[in-house]
Amino acid sequence: MHPSKEPDDTGTIESLLHEERLYPPPAGFVAQANISDPAVYARAEADPVAFWREMAGVVEWFKQPTETLQWKPPFAKWYADGVLNACYNCVDRHLAARGDKPALVWEGEPGDTLTLTYRELYREVNRVSKMLRDLGVGKGDRVAIYMPMIPEAVVAMLACARLGAPHTVVFGGFSPEALRDRIQDAQAKLVITADGGYRRGGVVPLKANTDAALDAPDLPVERVLVVKRVGERADVQMKEERDVWWHEALASVPEDAIVEPEQVEAEHPLYILYTSGTTGKPKGVLHTTGGYMVGTTLTSKWVFDLKEEDVYWCTADVGWVTGHSYLTYGPLSNGVTAFMYEGTPDYPDKDRFWQMVDRHGVTILYTAPTAIRTFMRWGAEYVERADLSSLRLLGTVGEPINPEAWIWYYKHVGKERCPVVDTWWQTETGAIMITPLPGIVPTKPGSATRPFPGIAARIVDEKGNPVPPGAAGGLLVIEQPWPSMLRTIWGDDQRYIEQYWGHFGEAHDTYFTGDGAHQDSDDYFWLMGRVDDVLNVAGHRLGTMELESALVSHPSVAEAAVVGVSHEVKGQGVVAFVTPRSGVAGSPALVEELRGHVAEKIGPIAKPDRIYFTSELPKTRSAKIMRRLLRDIAEGRVLGDTTTLADPGVMAEIKKQYEED
Repeated sequence: MHPSKEPDDTGTIESLLHEERLYPPPAGFVAQANISDPAVYARAEADPVAFWREMAGVVEWFKQPTETLQWKPPFAKWYADGVLNACYNCVDRHLAARGDKPALVWEGEPGDTLTLTYRELYREVNRVSKMLRDLGVGKGDRVAIYMPMIPEAVVAMLACARLGAPHTVVFGGFSPEALRDRIQDAQAKLVITADGGYRRGGVVPLKANTDAALDAPDLPVERVLVVKRVGERADVQMKEERDVWWHEALASVPEDAIVEPEQVEAEHPLYILYTSGTTGKPKGVLHTTGGYMVGTTLTSKWVFDLKEEDVYWCTADVGWVTGHSYLTYGPLSNGVTAFMYEGTPDYPDKDRFWQMVDRHGVTILYTAPTAIRTFMRWGAEYVERADLSSLRLLGTVGEPINPEAWIWYYKHVGKERCPVVDTWWQTETGAIMITPLPGIVPTKPGSATRPFPGIAARIVDEKGNPVPPGAAGGLLVIEQPWPSMLRTIWGDDQRYIEQYWGHFGEAHDTYFTGDGAHQDSDDYFWLMGRVDDVLNVAGHRLGTMELESALVSHPSVAEAAVVGVSHEVKGQGVVAFVTPRSGVAGSPALVEELRGHVAEKIGPIAKPDRIYFTSELPKTRSAKIMRRLLRDIAEGRVLGDTTTLADPGVMAEIKKQYEED
């Protein structure tokens, strides 16, 4: 037998899920918004280079740039003759106007707290900069940071930036092998870690992991700096002449120590960040200073509508790009109060996030769709335990958000009064690329809406031809350079060219995001998942996000992951892994109900061949669903690398259920 139609090889993706609900910006919000004139879009589109030249003014320069863009595809230089310092922009420039204002408010998992004003942050960053310099760190030296979510992590990043020493932050949930690979690739001279970090009452043995990572020949690390976080709960071995306690080294630095910020050119490397899910040789995304700071500062100000009085909470770990751009550099460059939390949202109970919003007066919350779907599964009663009246804006990041999860977030967390900014961007883009501006753009649940001003996002087919707005989707590309873009893959220009700029031939002037998307009749963008995850069912190319959204729109479903499996008739069949909402049990009757629900929402072609119920989906600690592992199970393959999973035991439960079917 043959598929019902010829395979679609044009690169278009069928878009079958439609969303008509529209939420205009609240009038009160528009009246006070940082940006409320829709003409900004046309102005930026007419002359994007002029727009970005003007926007360079959101940061302070030691030497103002006279040139905006040098573009030799695919290599860009932004503000190349400008001179600045990222740490100066995040700390020093705020001292006169807001020195006594809280810069960083932190809560640890056990309940301990710390507040650093901008003046106190200035003092700590200067002292740590002096400490690092005394340990041999200078301009251009790479520093690896392998830390829990504690204030010292942000201070260390800023101190590196102050010295002009590029940092590479490695997520604290990564294995010793992953840490070693990144240290080796970046040729890091010094590692900053902690004795351990708290997670659900347990301890993550960061120093022991660091020791294991460094137990290899030919590594460049000269010193290891260790923060004492968990004390006697960690068995720490200090290696003589290599390891030094943070508090002991800092004790020898005067309280009033001053390290003048290194005046670096705009294209000086700020950090290297290794993308999650890396296999083989690590892929170090390089971001430089000037364009990155312009991009993150401006998007933070406009997308989150940052005000002087805001308490802004981005829930991302500093080990991910979101923790770089929207916990550290973007908010602090704008002089707001940033909140930071060490632990998980369910410790000691499932209302922990909401109690902290209440306790600290959080006004802006930026979190992941996976977290929101988890909160849905737990039930709204945990949200109702806290007073969330301080919130005025909500955001999502990390993956496309299902419309029903968007609605739940808007209704139960935002109380139907907070705009929701659904943002699309990547480690490689450095800053937000597609998003509503909350004082201008009406929102649709599940859509990231419009490209940020100055960003040329387009939908094309596999040959690079434009796909017009309507039912069909295609490949999401960026057709012009932007200031916060990655400059290369560290040490591997050829890989940079091939992976990001070589998809449509040798012109190398179009950035391939790797994501599928479509535009609706209002020109709104809808992300449909990674192109690698697109299913080809009987010749129909279907995005996983739409299939999963159809499942989550059923009142019994909190979360779903869909993968394709080999099918002798259709090419690929659809297998769904579903987490029911609290109080709902999986059953054969619910399977049939869900299959019918998907057929009604999308069409019979999308009906899952098999549905499995699971209490959890396999996720990384950055809350991304590991569909690759689900495909391994569904295809009967040996499981791939599970070291980045938040709970490796989840896979055993799913595998057992699958094998018993």
